[in-house]
Amino acid sequence: MLYEIAEYLGFPGVLNLFRYLSFRTGAATATALLIGLVIGPRFIGWLRVRQGKGQPIRLDGPQSHLAKRGTPTMGGLMILTALATSVLLWMDLANPFVWACLFVTLGFAAIGFLDDYDKVRKASTAGVSGRTRLLLEFLIAGIASWIIIRQTGTMLYVPFFSNVAIDLGPFYIVFAAFTIVAFGNAVNLTDGLDGLATMPVIIASVALMLIVYMVGNAKFAAYLGIPHVLGAGDLSLFCGAIVGAGLAFLWYNAPPAAVFMGDTGSLALGGALGAIAVSSHHEIVLAIIGGLFVVEALSVIIQVFWYKRTGKRIFRMAPIHHHFEQLGWAEATVVIRFWIIAFVLALAGLSTLKLR
Repeated sequence: MLYEIAEYLGFPGVLNLFRYLSFRTGAATATALLIGLVIGPRFIGWLRVRQGKGQPIRLDGPQSHLAKRGTPTMGGLMILTALATSVLLWMDLANPFVWACLFVTLGFAAIGFLDDYDKVRKASTAGVSGRTRLLLEFLIAGIASWIIIRQTGTMLYVPFFSNVAIDLGPFYIVFAAFTIVAFGNAVNLTDGLDGLATMPVIIASVALMLIVYMVGNAKFAAYLGIPHVLGAGDLSLFCGAIVGAGLAFLWYNAPPAAVFMGDTGSLALGGALGAIAVSSHHEIVLAIIGGLFVVEALSVIIQVFWYKRTGKRIFRMAPIHHHFEQLGWAEATVVIRFWIIAFVLALAGLSTLKLR
């Protein structure tokens, strides 16, 4: 919105800064951070009053988690308020990629909100049925993928090789939707400890911020041998807004958490990462950058599959962060070590830009 105003005025004086994507990205990050920090205390107080008992805690989980009973959930609403406000203020309103990613973020947030609300209302860990959730998620992801594909085409680019791509044709929309839905649920599964999902999302967003900026710049893209997507660079301010809103939320979500993001936040942020990767043709690289989320999701899939097949468990508890808790690791130890892993994987993902 501010970009359109400055453009209408002809970018006079200091408003000339609005021409530069780097400036708007920094401004979006700072705006989201400031909004999140300011609204945080009142938002958490409002959630505590409205929810009463807070998020239900699994009785079969680690016993240390019982102390978290009464902590309000749906803190993702705080993240989304800061994120959406910042993006709408600083984005180019004519950019379809930003609108597609915002559509996924808010759409997945709505699904997560329904799930969180159902859990709080029934005081149960069982929310909306998994089948209903997946159906709605694929519907939203499919629409967003169609919007993106109209701008980018249907090529799947392979990392580690310059300009090597596979044309998936109509199947690409299925692949793109799957990427978005898979990452939405992977981040959702990771969000089981105080701050565990928040920082890896921030780290992945910083990595994607660099990627989309270079993908959107013809010279950088040609030099690195990566696909050039006109307009994708504007997603760097979207990534910046995620970083700012995430840092503000982490201020209140750090152990001991004053609020949980809930499915409202985790599903939305994971979907946003997936949509950004699809928009920049870096779906496979996202699996490296967000490898922590991939491992968390795989641990659940493997556990369920093996238990149904043999009646035995591979992990003491899934997702895998609970396995380490059951081994005796302190919650803070699990969280910080997983943050370190997320940082290393993000660096590994960024290295694919040069190793071609």
